[in-house]
Amino acid sequence: MVFTSAGPNDGGAARCHRSRLVMAHHIIELIAQYGLLLVFVNVLIEQAGVPLPAVPTMIVAGALASTERLPLSGVVAVAVLACLLADYAWYAAGRYFGGGVMRTLCRISLSPDSCVKQSELRFQRWRGGVLLLAKFVPGLSTVAPPLVGAMGLRTAPFVFFDGVGSLLWVGVAVSLGYVFSTQIDDLLVTLANAGSVALMLIGSLLVLYIIMKWWQRHRLIRALRMARITVQELNDELNKGRTPAIVDVRSEAARILDSRVIPGALLADVNSVDLIVNAVPLDAELVIYCTCPNEASAALVAKALMSRGYKRVRPLLGGLDAWDEAGYPVNRAPAANDGNVISHAV
Repeated sequence: MVFTSAGPNDGGAARCHRSRLVMAHHIIELIAQYGLLLVFVNVLIEQAGVPLPAVPTMIVAGALASTERLPLSGVVAVAVLACLLADYAWYAAGRYFGGGVMRTLCRISLSPDSCVKQSELRFQRWRGGVLLLAKFVPGLSTVAPPLVGAMGLRTAPFVFFDGVGSLLWVGVAVSLGYVFSTQIDDLLVTLANAGSVALMLIGSLLVLYIIMKWWQRHRLIRALRMARITVQELNDELNKGRTPAIVDVRSEAARILDSRVIPGALLADVNSVDLIVNAVPLDAELVIYCTCPNEASAALVAKALMSRGYKRVRPLLGGLDAWDEAGYPVNRAPAANDGNVISHAV
């Protein structure tokens, strides 16, 4: 980056511009001086679950490394180390606390109705390999380590997959900064020129992102509004000899994490609507349950079944957790089936 000096007759605007260039230079030098610590702390905080993006910091660090103001190997090493430390903490929590950690993450997530569901589906397909690309998928980075821990992935494969995935993620971000260092310098100067306007813009974008995620969640909840059946009502029906078809629509991975099932339930998932239709008569009463927030999966399946002609379909309010907390009987799910048939809980 080249800084030009102004002549003695420059006006106030020129002096202001020069001072902003100097400020940009100071910002770069500050990052250069404390860069490795900033990279480590930022990556550690983000991987711990705080929505403070670390990619911009790594890109700037990569740009500084291109001019040897930061050691390239040092930037990559501290970033990967921060990833491994934060991820291992989540992995250990998953190993020790199982599905409870996943439910906690779902409650605090900006997208709680899908965060764990999508992670479970990816784990079913890729197993430990999900960690290779987890950091590139929004919402999956924090959820994947405790999920694979809860699913029983051993420590050595976890460290291998997570280490490679972290190296890929860090490498991409740092390489972008290294290759486009000139443009990064220009961007920092532009931000310095913008001053408080840039800070307000960045803050506004962050607030807008949070509002958009909240609005998406609000729309989903509104779309899934429908009559629910309480656990007391379902238990009363069963005691009176009425036998609605009870359907567990959790994924196979979710049932591995939490093997509780309501006795006699059909074991399906959100993609098994056709199988449910083949197994349950149209005039039957159905009760659908899951363990996700707002009974989201259960409500989605219920809506799909109603569109197929079922008239009496209700999600179970509070899902399996509410049923178990009320003290009603639960059994353990049988071994996973091949996905082409619906099995029954005993």
